[in-house]
Amino acid sequence: MKIIASFIILLASVITFVDSPVPATVSISESTLTWKAKKVTGEHYGKVPLADAKLDYANGKITGGSFEMDMTSLTVEDITDAGSNKRLTDHLKSDDFFSVAKFNKSTFVIKQAKSSNGKDYEITGDLTIKGITAPVTFPAKVEVAGNKITATGTITFDRTKYDIKYRSGSYFEDLADKLIYDDVTLDVKLVAMN
Repeated sequence: MKIIASFIILLASVITFVDSPVPATVSISESTLTWKAKKVTGEHYGKVPLADAKLDYANGKITGGSFEMDMTSLTVEDITDAGSNKRLTDHLKSDDFFSVAKFNKSTFVIKQAKSSNGKDYEITGDLTIKGITAPVTFPAKVEVAGNKITATGTITFDRTKYDIKYRSGSYFEDLADKLIYDDVTLDVKLVAMN
């Protein structure tokens, strides 16, 4: 009887191990987060460095994960003039936008990763900016080459849900060409080794 009980415990632990997601090691240097915001007169874009990231991977599919953005190192890439670039970068870090002095990190946590083929996904998760969390859903693609996993997707979020209302047409009238659109996109590329 002891042998059967031991066998059942061993079998249960093996099954649990096989089905459990394995955290894939995300390469911070190969992964990128690119933001883009539009206004009436054009657009701006830049990068937000990853502070930390992980992907849970089991049975050939992503099952979960998260990433953390270092808001203190946010950059603007479309303005070449150093003075103008610094002005916009500093403004984005101010209380008009991301309040970086108070909220130096933003995060995204996967709550659900739906895929029928292990390549095309619908990702749903919680995006936290300025200490405010709201759900977002977006399509993503995953490519696997050997033990390298590359996940890409574009998160579109309404900045006003995170108390970023500066020059928003939803809150201010008569902005004319000073209006900044509410939707911001974040192109995510996570490269991990399984």
